[in-house]
Amino acid sequence: MLNTWVVAPTCLPLVLRRCHTCASERFRPNGKFRVNAHHKLLDVWLLVLCTVCGDTAKLTVLERAHVRSVRPELLDRLHDNDPGLAAVLLQDPVVLRRNHIALDWDGAWRLDTGGSDHLDREVIDVSVRFAARIPVRPVRLISEGCGLSRAAVERLITDGKLVSAVRLTGKLSGDFTFTLKR
Repeated sequence: MLNTWVVAPTCLPLVLRRCHTCASERFRPNGKFRVNAHHKLLDVWLLVLCTVCGDTAKLTVLERAHVRSVRPELLDRLHDNDPGLAAVLLQDPVVLRRNHIALDWDGAWRLDTGGSDHLDREVIDVSVRFAARIPVRPVRLISEGCGLSRAAVERLITDGKLVSAVRLTGKLSGDFTFTLKR
C-alpha cells in the first residue's frame, strides 16, 4: 500500500539578502506590494522587512511593464496585497534571480504523514509530494516521518534497506518515492 506524505509551507520563508542599514542577512516578507504608475508603465515591488532593524526593502516583481500587458485580475491581487500571490512570487525563479536573493525555509514548512499506522509494517512504500518548492533533505523527511534518527536513516540507505529512484543524500524540492524494508 502506497502512503502519501505532503511537505507543505506553514508561512512565508525568510528572504536571504543583506540589509543596507544593519548588515543583517534576513528579511521577513509581509505580503504587501507597492504598485507605482508612470503614465502607462507600472513598477511593482514586494516589500520585505529586516528581521533586526525593521528597515523596508523592495523586491522587484515588474519593472516598467505596460499597463495593458498586466492582467486585470493580477493587478487587483497586487492592489489587495494578496498573501497567496506573495507566496507564489517568492518562489518564482525569475523574481529570485532578478533580485539576487535566496529563501530560508527553516521553520516555514511541515510534514504531513497522514498518521502513524504505517510505522509497524515490514515494508513501507511512500510517495512524498511537495506543495511548494521547498528544498529539504530526504533523510530529514524520512527520519521525521518514520520516527528514526538521521544516522539510522543513513545506515538504512547504506545497507540497501531504504531505496529510491532519486538520490536521498542531497536536497530535493520535487516529488519522489521511496521504499523502506525493515
